[in-house]
Amino acid sequence: MKLKAVFLLSLVTILFFIHVRGQESIPRPKLVVGLMVDQMRWDYLYRFYDRYGENGFKRLLSEGFSCENTYIDYVPTYTAIGHSTVYTGSVPAIHGIAGNDFMIQKTGQRMYCTQDDNVNGVGTDGSEGKQSPRNLLSSTITDQLKLATNFRSKVIGIAIKDRGGILPAGHFADAAYWFEGKSGNWISSTFYMQELPDWVQAFNAQKLAEKYLQQDWNTLYPIETYTQSIEDDNHYEGKFRGEDRPVLPKKLSELVKNEGLGLIRTTPFGNSLTLDLAKAAISNEQLGHNPSGFTDFLCVSLSSADYVGHQFSVDGVETEDMYLRLDAELEAFFNYLDETVGKGEYTLFLTADHGAAHNPLFFMDKKGNAGYFDERNTLSDLNTLLAEKFGQEKIVRSLMNYQVHLNYDLIQTNDLDEDDIKKEAIRYLRQVEGVAFVTDMFEAGQASIPSRIRERIVNGFNSKRSGAIQIILDPQWYSGSPRSIGTTHGTWASYDAHIPMIWMGWGIKQGKTHRELHMTDIASTIAALLHIEEPNGNIGSPIVEVLGQ
Repeated sequence: MKLKAVFLLSLVTILFFIHVRGQESIPRPKLVVGLMVDQMRWDYLYRFYDRYGENGFKRLLSEGFSCENTYIDYVPTYTAIGHSTVYTGSVPAIHGIAGNDFMIQKTGQRMYCTQDDNVNGVGTDGSEGKQSPRNLLSSTITDQLKLATNFRSKVIGIAIKDRGGILPAGHFADAAYWFEGKSGNWISSTFYMQELPDWVQAFNAQKLAEKYLQQDWNTLYPIETYTQSIEDDNHYEGKFRGEDRPVLPKKLSELVKNEGLGLIRTTPFGNSLTLDLAKAAISNEQLGHNPSGFTDFLCVSLSSADYVGHQFSVDGVETEDMYLRLDAELEAFFNYLDETVGKGEYTLFLTADHGAAHNPLFFMDKKGNAGYFDERNTLSDLNTLLAEKFGQEKIVRSLMNYQVHLNYDLIQTNDLDEDDIKKEAIRYLRQVEGVAFVTDMFEAGQASIPSRIRERIVNGFNSKRSGAIQIILDPQWYSGSPRSIGTTHGTWASYDAHIPMIWMGWGIKQGKTHRELHMTDIASTIAALLHIEEPNGNIGSPIVEVLGQ
């Protein structure tokens, strides 16, 4: 009898532990935060390192894991593609975002990356609200998190640029918010909601953009200490309307009268405003405290870094000052996450959508080789040449995205030979100053081009949305003229394609690797961390060195 009782007790105990074990959940972070610094070159981590505080960028490097040799996998290197690629683990050939703007080759229609004429703005009556992720053809890691948790995880995207908030958050997001310069408000679209949540309306009612722009933009430290920048008064930078010279301090309270509230985009305070909204989202949406116990995801893109770089160049005092201020903002944001979500309870990664080139005129003034690709005149001359050869005007629609976009309607209507047209165009473009390589997109895989560049051309080519011919420029050349101020990006070169990738927090080891990695590896690394399926267009691989659990 005693033996039977002992057996029954043992059986009950075993069944209890089996039941409890069956209810155990897989360990996951409470929150994943994706931070993208728009136009952040990899070397900014170290160019200003001595001037950073201990708990911003340096905290990422000391506590986290830095992938020092991370490259973009495609050309052209633009904002919309970068944000799409990080979150899909894919490339334009698959995810379809072939530029900030691209051309629907069948019709010749120019399409903005997040354009959606079937939705309306929320919080605005303007066209800025007619946006959604519908042009993105593949799923994002945020979409996969939603699917894996039966839509119980919460996903929110935030950025001053619409594309920076919309594309990372994916198709199933609870919300994406972007900034409207005319009103100074954060807005959304009916793709996500019918009206702004009360907390967003209350945030907008604070009129923080106006308040930030009532202060002048002075250097954070004495200007003579900005030794990593060139002299402040130079001819490589752009001025705001109403300025005599492009120098600090900037009287924002006066400039806003001409520039409007959109001025905040091109100041460090645009990053401040963005992180203010991110903190408000964490608090009001209880991100990291999901009642279901599942992981939430916050996608934040810091767009002002790009606006400042475009206007003031890689070497401007304004760019250095912006990164010093951003460092302090990151410290405050990390502290906020520690306090609200819990230190060690969230996973965070920081990366960029692309880098930026030195201003070519600056490079030439220092006796370096550089130059400008004259897109407008090249297009005109090319069309003149093709008209003489084939008897039709404007055979080429555009050279957008360093690609030749053909007028297929014209070619087909007049029974022209497309292959002959491409051969003539390639022959001409190869003679243009500053052009290193030109290739037919359908033959790029076998072109006599260095393999790294060749692979990026193939990855960047979406046959329905990309041009028929790819143009690759010499190093330190980009589209523009000697009158072009600031900087830009879009090429294959390291200054555009070498980006930071740093991980910190739950499940992340401390350390670094110099192994070559790719932007496409980020999404699959998050998938491995969260034990969920990779995005459906993913071509990247998990970075095993990063993962501590």
